[in-house]
Amino acid sequence: MKAAKWKGNALLVLTALIWGCAFVAQSVSMDHIGPFTFQAVRSFLGSAFLVPVFLVLDAGKKRAGNYHKPTAQQRRTLWVGGIACGVVMTVAANLQQVGIQYTTAGKAGFITAMYILFVPLLGLFLKKRVSPKLWGCIFLAAVGLYLLSVTEGFSSVGKGDFYVLLCAVAFAVHIVVVDYYAPLVDGARLSCIQFLVCGILSGVLTALFEQFSLQAVWSAAVPVLYAGILSCGVGYTLQIVGQKYTSPTVASLLLSLESVFAVLAGILLLGEVPTLRETAGCVLMFAAIVGAQLPERKKQTV
Repeated sequence: MKAAKWKGNALLVLTALIWGCAFVAQSVSMDHIGPFTFQAVRSFLGSAFLVPVFLVLDAGKKRAGNYHKPTAQQRRTLWVGGIACGVVMTVAANLQQVGIQYTTAGKAGFITAMYILFVPLLGLFLKKRVSPKLWGCIFLAAVGLYLLSVTEGFSSVGKGDFYVLLCAVAFAVHIVVVDYYAPLVDGARLSCIQFLVCGILSGVLTALFEQFSLQAVWSAAVPVLYAGILSCGVGYTLQIVGQKYTSPTVASLLLSLESVFAVLAGILLLGEVPTLRETAGCVLMFAAIVGAQLPERKKQTV
């Protein structure tokens, strides 16, 4: 059992590494294609990759005698959930991609990770209590965000960082929507449909605001393939497998390393060395992200 736990944790760290490096792929691709084109192609690739994934999972369930054919109601719920998740993902992913044009990959990784703090804040609208510890983490993250994202004059947030911050809010909404539908339907199919919807809607945005070019997409083939197949397809699959062997708290902590890997990848691959002020902001934000995921201490009764 201990070996299985280590295996699960290793897969989750690998997932965080893949997702963190994806910010570099997203940044590099902007040299060749527009943000909407990137998201459209990436999402279609991710959706196509996940088709054999859920077919293999189905085959395994059939061999084990655990396969149950979905009912008409379950199929309806799957499509409604997939479309809802896909619409929100379209907003979040495209805000992130537009923002990456004006900021660094490392900063985008840390600011995107703010969704971990925004999710419980959204719970306020559902009349869920926010603990004092979480309010402290939110304050710490806000200070970190200020140090990381304000312009040199300390007067305003950079345009790219603002878009990525909006993307973090949208990803928080996405998590809430996924949290509702995921227990009701097959996870791999849900993700496949949401990527398909995101691809279609991003394709519409491409037609409206960008000029699609196969030659330009081919020029960005390596980062697009990485983001579509590795980040969407492989990363999602590794997350599913890894979370089977560890607790949700440990899983979320390990996956939050995505922001650290984004900075390291930006330094090593793009030469985006953060300033001392930006480094301090990253440290404060990462401390807030980790602190928000640590379990509360239960009061001992005498």
